[in-house]
Amino acid sequence: MDHERNSFSGRASRYARVGGNMSGIAAKMIGSRLFGTELDHDKNALELARALGNLKGPLMKVAQLLSTIPDALPPEYAAELATLQSNAPPMGYPFVKRRMAAELGPDWLKRFRSFDKTPAAAASLGQVHRAVTLSGEDVACKLQYPNMDSAIEADLSQLGIVFNLHKRMRPGIDTTDIRTEIADRLREELDYEREARAARLYAITFEGDPAIRIPSVDATLSTRRLLTLGWLDGTRLLEYKDAPLETRNRIAKALFRAYWHPFADIGVIHGDPHLGNYTVFESDGAPAGINLLDYGCIRIFPASFVTGVVDLYEGLLRGDEARVVSAYETWGFRGLSRDLIEILNIWARFIYGPILDDRVRTLADGTKPGEYGRKEAFKVHQALREKGPVRVPREFVFMDRAAVGLGAVLLHLQAELNFFEIFQAELAAYPPAEVGTRQAAALDAVGLPHP
Repeated sequence: MDHERNSFSGRASRYARVGGNMSGIAAKMIGSRLFGTELDHDKNALELARALGNLKGPLMKVAQLLSTIPDALPPEYAAELATLQSNAPPMGYPFVKRRMAAELGPDWLKRFRSFDKTPAAAASLGQVHRAVTLSGEDVACKLQYPNMDSAIEADLSQLGIVFNLHKRMRPGIDTTDIRTEIADRLREELDYEREARAARLYAITFEGDPAIRIPSVDATLSTRRLLTLGWLDGTRLLEYKDAPLETRNRIAKALFRAYWHPFADIGVIHGDPHLGNYTVFESDGAPAGINLLDYGCIRIFPASFVTGVVDLYEGLLRGDEARVVSAYETWGFRGLSRDLIEILNIWARFIYGPILDDRVRTLADGTKPGEYGRKEAFKVHQALREKGPVRVPREFVFMDRAAVGLGAVLLHLQAELNFFEIFQAELAAYPPAEVGTRQAAALDAVGLPHP
């Protein structure tokens, strides 16, 4: 019992410490506004990052996400927050036993042939233990940390402080809808039953694809806070960054397809693409494709939004301004002037860049990895300060996060592909006009609600 009490008190103290640090930063920012003093944003950004970094929880994921949206946070803060890594302290085995008993009953261990006491991975919401079922299948048991519902709500309150402060600093972006979107998605991530359905959705979507593997779901060993998936052996993606170009191209093409195909087919994206969510599997001693490992942040879009994304792409590709404007309105942007449209197009051309360019190229196309997107983000930030604010629709948040996140992963491989051709093939095979019908059938098959 002492161990459990200590774990809870440790987590509680981290929240108290973060809350205190956030309040101190808030006081400095408000004071500088009231008394007209200069605020050292770089220093305060570092303090904010340290406060959130100590937490190692859901809010840190939010911080990383916000760092990809131009002007959602002050640039000094965004740059510092982007460096945070998810590395939660794992639960000890005595505590794991109590958590597993709470999910599967007191005889839970008898339902496995073996269960590793040491976690294979620890993240912001839970940790993964490798195990073997009674039937001999290797599985990954993803066990949620205790009391995460209240932790999420505490984090969302802290997020409110950040947004309210930023609102006072004449930002170029109105974050009202962003806050709502993040709250909804974080709460969804706590529901492992939903994640199980999302994994099944991806299994259906990539059925028969030899380059993308999706883990199976063991429903008999899963609950709302425990998810048991088939174990997929693989090697870290970074191990292949110096591999022959043909190998890097094969992996990069699978990564690109894992992102764009579900969107083109059924209006779904994996909203958290980062290095830890992929491994590379081999066949006959050679890299053959990727394992897609995590389904907690699967965003389902209305069919109209998918049409808007394609319309924006086609409008930019063909220089059709009316189609571009219509696309932004379909996305949910309102009251856009010609100036604001041009500002948004700077970012859109960056996000769409590789699929607008009909040639073999690297993703960054000569830009250094550390500078990828910075120039465009700075231009957008400066222009929105002068011409904004613009209210960003909620659907933009994870679409942007996924595109930037995928780009960051692909940069490590320095693959050389015709991304335009790959994307055009998806559009030809899965007409956007029919996405609603395909989506409805796929969601009904796995029991996920329609958007």
